[in-house]
Amino acid sequence: MEKDYLVLMRASASRPSGEWSDDDYDVLADGVVVGRIMRAAASPVDAPWLWTLAFGHHEDRTPTHGCEATREAAMGGVREELAAGMTDRVKTRG
Repeated sequence: MEKDYLVLMRASASRPSGEWSDDDYDVLADGVVVGRIMRAAASPVDAPWLWTLAFGHHEDRTPTHGCEATREAAMGGVREELAAGMTDRVKTRG
């Protein structure tokens, strides 16, 4: 999975069942959902964008989620954690 190639897809396009906000996105890498970014109602006022790694991409690491000021910063949170997991996997194999 290439950590530098992440795509945002509106939840309404990625998950056709249910009603999704325009500020709810799935994060995809190679066509696989690896995380989610959404504007959360229950978040700090200065950091309304919640990011989380999808189940199966936690790999016993923290953090698995966070709040950021912008959608772009939330995307960075997902990218950083996915990259950290890849680095850990390479270290354990080597």
